[in-house]
Amino acid sequence: MQTIAITYELEELNSVANKVLEYLNSKVIVINGMMGAGKTTLINALIKAMNSEDVATSPTFSIVNEYRLPNDRVYHFDFYRIETIEEAYNFGVEDYLNTDNWIFIEWAERVEELVPLDAQKIDIEILEDNKRTLKLTINKSITEDKAMTEPKF
Repeated sequence: MQTIAITYELEELNSVANKVLEYLNSKVIVINGMMGAGKTTLINALIKAMNSEDVATSPTFSIVNEYRLPNDRVYHFDFYRIETIEEAYNFGVEDYLNTDNWIFIEWAERVEELVPLDAQKIDIEILEDNKRTLKLTINKSITEDKAMTEPKF
């Protein structure tokens, strides 16, 4: 397991999203952070970097939003309002997880037993109003040509 840390200003988020996509080797991404840390904002930057014309919005009440990519889809989950694992099963979460589409999950700790083992994790920490640190945890080894240090922008 390897971790890449990126400290950035919010105006650098598009560059950060592109850099994160270079390191991903799973299509299931868990995104952690306090309320207001920028989880959905990061997801919006990621889908834009993936050439989506959609705009990511928080699926807190709908639980899942779907975004179109050229030749793929992203399912964006927010499990903040889920109180039991049965609630996730009731809306068919396993059907989404059994696709080959991208899956971005916020508040995954509420359904931890459902998260695939190969999921990668992004933790976002607020440093200041306009500054964040993102830590990407990669479960599988990635190609040797990618340095495991903080990327420069």
